[in-house]
Amino acid sequence: MPALNVNPTRMELTRLKTRLRTATRGHKLLKDKRDELMKQFLDVVRENRELRKKVEEGLERANAGFAAAGAVMSPQMLEQALMYPKASVSLDMTFQNIMSVDVPAYHFHTAAGAVGAPYGFAQTSGELDDAVDALSEVFQDMLKLAQVEKTSQLLAQEIEKTRRRVNALEYVKIPQMQEAIKYITMKLDENERASTIRLMKVKDMLLKEAIEDRRAADQAAVETFTPPAEA
Repeated sequence: MPALNVNPTRMELTRLKTRLRTATRGHKLLKDKRDELMKQFLDVVRENRELRKKVEEGLERANAGFAAAGAVMSPQMLEQALMYPKASVSLDMTFQNIMSVDVPAYHFHTAAGAVGAPYGFAQTSGELDDAVDALSEVFQDMLKLAQVEKTSQLLAQEIEKTRRRVNALEYVKIPQMQEAIKYITMKLDENERASTIRLMKVKDMLLKEAIEDRRAADQAAVETFTPPAEA
């Protein structure tokens, strides 16, 4: 008995064959999607590794610059120098589609005319300038890194979801339908053989009955036959 509860009829057989063709085509499309997602995911992972290395190096330079600035400036002066930002910035987020996955794209904008450091140069050290410059240079890479990491996370989730669907079709749904089709085909063949045997038996019975009727008629003809009188 197959795993699916089916009626062994020709209509059910046709329906299952249609479903099997659809499932087979869907399985192929999902496998192609999974392979393409894996390719895109590996490209994103490589980009993520390079960006992370670049960001870590930039943050190390910025931290080293702030540490050097803190060594030659008092904490109060350092805090006061960085307390009020000079530039006004905004962050816009859009989405792009990668294999039916909407991944974010971040866009960083600085207000026009916002140039230079947010502090005066009279009471600050050159190390602070180097630290602020290093942090400004790495900021765009940090934003790109956040975008790439979110993209890799979404792609990984979609790959896992697609993999489960592929496995469900390959190891559960398609074998169940194939087994059900085999079961219905076997039942229909058995019914056809049984019908053929019944028809042969009916034919034999009719033939036997016809022969007996013919014999009875011949016997009756013999019994009623009157030989002609002799002259």
